Amino acid sequence: MKEINTEKAPEAIGPYSQAVEGNGFVYTSGQIPINPRTGLLVEGGIKEQTRQALVNAQAILREAGLEMGNVVKTTVYMADMADFSAMNGVYAEFFSEPFPARSAIAVKALPKGALVEIECIAAR
Repeated sequence: MKEINTEKAPEAIGPYSQAVEGNGFVYTSGQIPINPRTGLLVEGGIKEQTRQALVNAQAILREAGLEMGNVVKTTVYMADMADFSAMNGVYAEFFSEPFPARSAIAVKALPKGALVEIECIAAR
């Protein structure tokens, strides 16, 4: 197993890695919409937060030498399923066909009061 870290995404805030690689797959930890330069949650609603979460995931994948086109599966956690359509619109800006498989799950709360958290699995 190989650890992957980049300064272009938020530092891990616990005992975990930004991503790990094993057996030809890269698994990112869930990315919440923290601006890595400020360490703060981005301002705005679900669209701005979805964009930042995906920019963070993209930075981690690029550190591993991959792109969003390598992503085979995502999991999207949302604090409010009413935000699904708006999240989906921004999400579509980051992926093209064939789209990765995806699960979208409503949760009671996310770290730092985030509205969304996104994790990716990418293949080499």
